[in-house]
Amino acid sequence: MEHPERQRRSRHRRRTALQQRRRKLDAVYLYADLLGSTKLARDFTPEVAGKVIRSSLRTASTIIKKFDGEIRSYDGDRVMGIFIGDSKNTNAGTVALKINAAMQEIVQPVLYAKLPILQSKGYLPRMCVGIASGEAFIARAGVRGSSDLVSIGRAPNVAAKLSDIREPGNYRTYITTQVYHRLREDVKFAEGASMWEERSAEVGGEQMTIFRSNYRWSV
Repeated sequence: MEHPERQRRSRHRRRTALQQRRRKLDAVYLYADLLGSTKLARDFTPEVAGKVIRSSLRTASTIIKKFDGEIRSYDGDRVMGIFIGDSKNTNAGTVALKINAAMQEIVQPVLYAKLPILQSKGYLPRMCVGIASGEAFIARAGVRGSSDLVSIGRAPNVAAKLSDIREPGNYRTYITTQVYHRLREDVKFAEGASMWEERSAEVGGEQMTIFRSNYRWSV
């Protein structure tokens, strides 16, 4: 039988290790999700689909980093960024509008030039961005030597669900009320007109007031 003192030290080491592997972070969470993945997989070769996904994720990641965001994870055809600091909401909102612009003004023309089959089959490279703020636990998941950081909490979950919204029209950005009210004025209005529409939506089974935008901010 293990000595009681040795058991106590063992329990203490496990608690310390867990605390080191998990911490709470108050931040803004952004998910950018590629639209039309089903069409991409169905109508095009894996090579073409792969080039579209890589180009889109690389573009979104570059913009996230440019505005002090940290890339937390990639999941198939989506990327997650985290923003902290005093300007975290404004930075995330700006990134979303710039991703919308970059996909239309940069990614699409380049892909159409290199892969004309995309245009001939009517595929539009677009990303939908969801943004939410709040606390979440940042934990290390996996096994020793092969682990990754994951975000556990309501904010990253809501951001992911917002990026899943698909609606008629050109709406590409969805944010929570908390994020909207913390945006800088120039990210709310363009020449006196609001860039955002308030609406009610079901997000992950919860009825919420959110804001959506079809604006784009050139990179």
